[in-house]
Amino acid sequence: MKNNETILITGGGGFLGSAIIKLLMKNKVEIISFARNHYPELDKPGIKQIQGSIIDQNAISAACKNVNTVFHVAAKPGIWGKYKDYYQTNVIGTQNVIQACRQNKVSSLIYTSSPSVIFTGFDMEGVDESAPYPEKYHAHYPETKAMAERLVVKASKKGLPAIILRPHLIWGPGDNHLAPRIIARAKKLIRVGNGTNLVDTIYIENAAQAHLLAARALKNRPKLSGNIYFISQDEPIFLWKMIDNILAAGGKAPIKKSISKRTAYIIGAMIEVIYKIADKLFRLKQEPPLTRFVAQELATAHWFNISAAKKDLGYKPNISINEGLVHLQKWLNKKAEA
Repeated sequence: MKNNETILITGGGGFLGSAIIKLLMKNKVEIISFARNHYPELDKPGIKQIQGSIIDQNAISAACKNVNTVFHVAAKPGIWGKYKDYYQTNVIGTQNVIQACRQNKVSSLIYTSSPSVIFTGFDMEGVDESAPYPEKYHAHYPETKAMAERLVVKASKKGLPAIILRPHLIWGPGDNHLAPRIIARAKKLIRVGNGTNLVDTIYIENAAQAHLLAARALKNRPKLSGNIYFISQDEPIFLWKMIDNILAAGGKAPIKKSISKRTAYIIGAMIEVIYKIADKLFRLKQEPPLTRFVAQELATAHWFNISAAKKDLGYKPNISINEGLVHLQKWLNKKAEA
């Protein structure tokens, strides 16, 4: 990043957002975190925190005033919830960010998406960015993120410099989603499928670095605007081996039991029906333990060709899976001792 720039990160207090901020602090730039909450850990020199919602057009427009680059990381993740909530945050929120960038003549927008936007429920092996969106989704998150992707691509064609990144399964120290959920459910986890499905993952610092590289590349090569890039460890690993690695980092035993993909899919469909009925009758907000989407994700291969990110962005993972697992274990141990 260039000195004296002003950088805004939506979702700056989140896992990825805070990692991007950490790397930005090594540069002489002004950093603005735009998030719903105030985060004490971001109360540091050079970081300004603005509390607000990306659903609020006025709030995000005001936050983007005199900003050079926006990293739009904020999103509603997860596998369960009301479509309206996902649409509001992921689609309307992105529309608002795009409008704010235009109004304030922001010079570059880096949008964080997900490979799940192209997930069909079947194996994806060595897939590149030419893969089309599926005709049907089994979860609101990938559907609304795909809609948001299209908005960013459309905006890029109308003059807004923008790049879209698709990091897959981000993990590492500071993780408040993937690793903690796996560890918390250690005794209840059952392997879905035969365990030979390879997947991509990405260590948190590598994911953050890819965002900075994308911003730099976009400024130096404006013709990259509108491009979508997969980013990963470039080291596909058996999904269930990775899950066992995370369990080991948390001091838990590996998974022993297993069921077939078909069985898991049927159970997931049944659980979805039960939870929808329970939500209507009792306003149940709890996330189901299994859905059709999750069953498909857990039993299929999904790893991607990141040649484009290497070539255009100069991306390469600086921290390997093994090194990252050491960092993760140290963080989990420190967290357990606190």
